[in-house]
Amino acid sequence: MSTGVDTGNLSHMASRTSGKGSLGTAGTAKRAGRTQGPAKKAAPAKKAVAKKAAPAKKAPARKAAAKKTAPKPAPSPTGGVYRLVRALWLGTAHGVGAVFRSIGRGAKGLDPAHRKDGLALLLLGLALVVAAGTWSHLQGPVGDLVEMLVTGAFGRLDLLVPILLGAVAVRLILYPEKPEANGRIVIGLSALVIGVLGQVHIACGSPGREDGTGAMQDAGGLIGWAASQPLVFMMGEVLAVPLLLLLTVFGLLVVTATPVNAIPRRLRQLGVRLGIVDPVYVPGEEDGSDDERYDEQWREALPERTRRSSARRSETDGGYDPDQAEGEALAKRRRSRKPSAQPAMNRTMDAVDVAAAAAAALDGAVLNGMPPSPVVADLTQGVSTDRDRESTGTPVPGARSAEKAPAGERRGEKSTTSSGDGVPDLTKPVPERSGALPARAEQLQLSGDITYSLPSLDLLERGGPGKTRSAANDAVVASLTTVFTEFKVDAAVTGFTRGPTVTRYEVELGPAVKVERITALTKNIAYAVASPDVRIISPIPGKSAVGIEIPNSDREMVNLGDVLRLADAAEDDHPMLVALGKNVEGGYEMANLANMPHVLVAGATGSGKSSCINCLITSVMVRATPEDVRMVLVDPKRVELTAYEGIPHLITPIITNPKKAAEALQWVVREMDLRYDDLAAYGFRHIDDFNHAVRTGKAKTPEGSERELSPYPYLLVIVDELADLMMVAPRDVEDSIVRITQLARAAGIHLVLATQRPSVDVVTGLIKANVPSRLAFATSSLADSRVILDQPGAEKLIGKGDGLFLPMGANKPTRMQGAFVTEAEVAAVVQHCKDQMAPVFREDVVVGTKQKKEIDEDIGDDLDLLCQAAELVVSTQFGSTSMLQRKLRVGFAKAGRLMDLMESRNIVGPSEGSKARDVMVKPDELDGVLAVIRGETAS
Repeated sequence: MSTGVDTGNLSHMASRTSGKGSLGTAGTAKRAGRTQGPAKKAAPAKKAVAKKAAPAKKAPARKAAAKKTAPKPAPSPTGGVYRLVRALWLGTAHGVGAVFRSIGRGAKGLDPAHRKDGLALLLLGLALVVAAGTWSHLQGPVGDLVEMLVTGAFGRLDLLVPILLGAVAVRLILYPEKPEANGRIVIGLSALVIGVLGQVHIACGSPGREDGTGAMQDAGGLIGWAASQPLVFMMGEVLAVPLLLLLTVFGLLVVTATPVNAIPRRLRQLGVRLGIVDPVYVPGEEDGSDDERYDEQWREALPERTRRSSARRSETDGGYDPDQAEGEALAKRRRSRKPSAQPAMNRTMDAVDVAAAAAAALDGAVLNGMPPSPVVADLTQGVSTDRDRESTGTPVPGARSAEKAPAGERRGEKSTTSSGDGVPDLTKPVPERSGALPARAEQLQLSGDITYSLPSLDLLERGGPGKTRSAANDAVVASLTTVFTEFKVDAAVTGFTRGPTVTRYEVELGPAVKVERITALTKNIAYAVASPDVRIISPIPGKSAVGIEIPNSDREMVNLGDVLRLADAAEDDHPMLVALGKNVEGGYEMANLANMPHVLVAGATGSGKSSCINCLITSVMVRATPEDVRMVLVDPKRVELTAYEGIPHLITPIITNPKKAAEALQWVVREMDLRYDDLAAYGFRHIDDFNHAVRTGKAKTPEGSERELSPYPYLLVIVDELADLMMVAPRDVEDSIVRITQLARAAGIHLVLATQRPSVDVVTGLIKANVPSRLAFATSSLADSRVILDQPGAEKLIGKGDGLFLPMGANKPTRMQGAFVTEAEVAAVVQHCKDQMAPVFREDVVVGTKQKKEIDEDIGDDLDLLCQAAELVVSTQFGSTSMLQRKLRVGFAKAGRLMDLMESRNIVGPSEGSKARDVMVKPDELDGVLAVIRGETAS
């Protein structure tokens, strides 16, 4: 093997030597050149052979070495047994784990209280086992395990471990609804046990692990050794004992939930309970709960029959004795006083006792529907007399309060309230129907000596009584309570008010409950009550409650006649008071247009907008004479307001042409300016003051004036469809509306704008900024609701008169059902007004009745520029396009067009290149030329 290797090396060296020698002499260059190529080719071949031969010879040596260093291990006789045991153990572990996982999945459906009971029972069983092992020294493997674990860990205090486990189990059973205290108790008990065991271990000599297990079990155990040994090692027993004592006190305070500053008070309370310390009377503490103490005394002093339901109350024998209730209340009050702070029991009644007894007896008499005792009657005689005098002197409308209801009705209402789920019905009672409006006959100055009588309310139909609480309301209350319980929201339904369309349920929240938790349940509430139109008000204005408005399954209609028959309407004779409808609380809604002073009525098709307009106009006709209110009605639809054609309140025929409507609004602006001129001239700030001065003769015209002063009537402008006007003349209409809404309030001019397309291009920002009152009916989108009300809500209305009324100055709208008036009622009222007098129109309202100016179509919007150019060319007698550019500041194209227009009207001659055009009109003919251009005369 070595010989082969040496030969190869020598041949390789010889080839390299021959190569070098061939380069040394020139004579051998050619031979070297001939043999150099084969030599170079042969050398790599030999090198490759050597490389291939070397691994072939070394490979067996490597394999042999590997076999020698890592011999194959012999099979172990115990390997199969190990694998079998391991497989059995893993299979058993997986099986047990699967069983426990299935049990855990089944326990998820258990009630939390059952799970806490299971934990408590487990602790009780563990306490029994530990007690048997530590107290009676149980024999067997269980006893040995308990001794090793419990006694080894707790030492001498192992006897207290079962008691501790039993106390924890009892607490879990008694207070399962207070899981928040579990963490505090665990921390406190841990600190208490560690501190006590550490002190016990130090007291027993601090035995260590080298002393044996028995010595540690006779001391504080493993826990005591772990708690005390580091402290003793670092700072000695002198400091270790106080630190462990502080830890013990800390644990005790945490377990009892006692702050450090409350320790004296807790100790005093403990002494009072044990009878060691006499109770001390503290005025602040007892006086703070005085009302609660009196309530408890009164409930205890009540007869047994008063604690039963109203059904049993009428069947129970025996009468209610107010004197006996007074005596029992006084006796309770005297017994509640402390011996050190009260006089003898046989003392006379002082003023405080008499007042307390009177209050208790008076409350009991009210609850039982019985007259109070003579003592109470003497004490409250003056108060009741004054109250009756006030109630008779100033009548209160029935729709605003329930004081006028008889006692029997109130008792019936209370008994109804107590039925069902205990949720009271807070709906206002049906208002008392007042008589007809007082007849007002006024002499109209504008129509001579004609006597005008207002239409009678008998022309308007009466509605039926309002619907009361039904089983559907109780079902909704139960559904809301179920939703709150399922989602763990601390809230309760405390009452509801039933309106004609929706019922608002009042929900009060518990402490630390966010209002957002109720609003987040909107869809869940809608699902529970099977109604998609659920609206949540958070909170209800003036109340600490959240309102949930849910539509009624049985809606009721609100008649216009019922609203106008209110006592409020009879007492307030303002001509601009109009009826709107009935709110969700059961009260009627009326509004004074003079206070609004302008209102925007908007809603989708079929939402009740036209019915609202009819109610407004009918209310004005029923309550006001033509001398009080004049109206301008704009009806681009041509069919909505035709029923009012010919009534004497109109100042102009009903306007149906949008272009004429824009001119009518401009006339209203001019009328407003004229009224303001009179107010400024006579020194008044409002039209009411001016009218009063005119009627009383205080306002007189200056000497030499032929004008006769007369009161200005209110001017009510009603536009039934604003969108049509904005499409025809948006700039003129918007400018007129903005001026009217900004300035017309003091002039007695009020605007009602109605539209079924409340978009931003119809109800612009300027219009919204100056129309403060809004009345929104059902809209098709949230964007429309924000345009009308600047807030959502109208998109959740259910239509057919269901609306939101946002008067001027209010933060939140009021939900109401709009009043309804039939066509027959409108026709009857209109016919009565027509029979009284004919309308007196003003001819200057709509100037579109005259022949319209004829302006050539080719002029377009350049009329003003053309007039200026004609005046400039005729006055200077120089027709140059460049001059028009300079003087009028227009471009070359505009100047050339103006020159062509003047050429077509024979004002200038034809173009002559760069020369100026000839002027064909003399300066004295300029007025006629301008008139022809403006279309005032025929050309």
